Amino acid sequence: MIRPQFFYDTLASYGINFYAGVPDSLLKNLCAYITDHADAVHNVIAANEGGAMGLAAGYYLATGQIPVVYMQNSGEGNIINPLASLTDSDVYNIPVLLVIGWRGKPGVHDEPQHVKQGKVTTGLLNVMGIDYTVLSKEEEKAGAQIKKAVAYMQATNQCYAMVIEKDTFDAYVLQNVEKNDLALSREDAIQTVAAALGEKDVIVSTTGMISRELFEYRTAMNQGHERDFLTVGSMGHASQIALGIALEKQDRRVWCFDGDGATIMHMGSMAIVAQKAPKNYIHVVFNNGAHDSVGGQPTVGLNIDLSAIAKAVGYKTVYSIDCMEALENKLSILNSQLSINEYPIFMEVRVKKGNRKDLGRPTTTPIQNKEALMDFLKK
Repeated sequence: MIRPQFFYDTLASYGINFYAGVPDSLLKNLCAYITDHADAVHNVIAANEGGAMGLAAGYYLATGQIPVVYMQNSGEGNIINPLASLTDSDVYNIPVLLVIGWRGKPGVHDEPQHVKQGKVTTGLLNVMGIDYTVLSKEEEKAGAQIKKAVAYMQATNQCYAMVIEKDTFDAYVLQNVEKNDLALSREDAIQTVAAALGEKDVIVSTTGMISRELFEYRTAMNQGHERDFLTVGSMGHASQIALGIALEKQDRRVWCFDGDGATIMHMGSMAIVAQKAPKNYIHVVFNNGAHDSVGGQPTVGLNIDLSAIAKAVGYKTVYSIDCMEALENKLSILNSQLSINEYPIFMEVRVKKGNRKDLGRPTTTPIQNKEALMDFLKK
């Protein structure tokens, strides 16, 4: 395997020292090393991968130096527009080194949401005209690949991609861990909210730990999973899936279980929810200030006022909660026959980082999950 330090120092030897992107589980050791060794100006954890491309372009315009954008291969969809209309040689001709984690590589077992993306990872690069290499797990060969990539970008001013397989980077433990003093765990909060739902209520939960913790709660309680849509992929879009259901099923309350990273990734969606103003929509954001599913890299979630943003875009009722007592109180109010809450409702639940090490994954397939929910919604 490659030491993260080797990769980082090799790029630095060519004057490449600016990073932007969205963390990925296959890149977590590299991302941790970058976090510990690059200053805040030269490592920006972006809202989404397209935004990271914009940051990279701005850096190049200011310095003339090649930037790096890191991402999971799911982020390729978010970078296609800036690749085609910003950095492409037919437009501004800006070189960016893309470092892409190859989830769902054909022949390697992975979760369902990564299978299709794994199949098309290199194909998308081909379609976009991006030259690439699969990074070797041997440092000497990897060094030669980096040299070739840099020479290509310097000669052509075009983007180049390094596709990263599982177990490419050696272990590295993040030292600069951002901690919060919050006591409420996300899993306890999820269980408390799920337990407060009415019989006809449904949940759309976001990708990552939130869906996994919700699924395990249902299993532990010997409940079915038909009321929950587990958005195992499509990070940042759970709120719009929930909105689509809420607008058509106005006799049911629809709860969106969101995360801070997912909310920030496509924050404009909050404005659409608020302006459509469904009277059955409750948006719960479990905010721990971290991308928990991919190594705990920080988000800006706890440094911004999500509740103020929700209020500004038009949510009618807004709560911010950081303890179990307050959570139970607000849920009691929501379920009261005398409730005066106006919809849509935004509820930020500020929680501590981390999750159980033995946390499992959904045992139903996405199609089974879809069909069960659709059957439930017909009743």
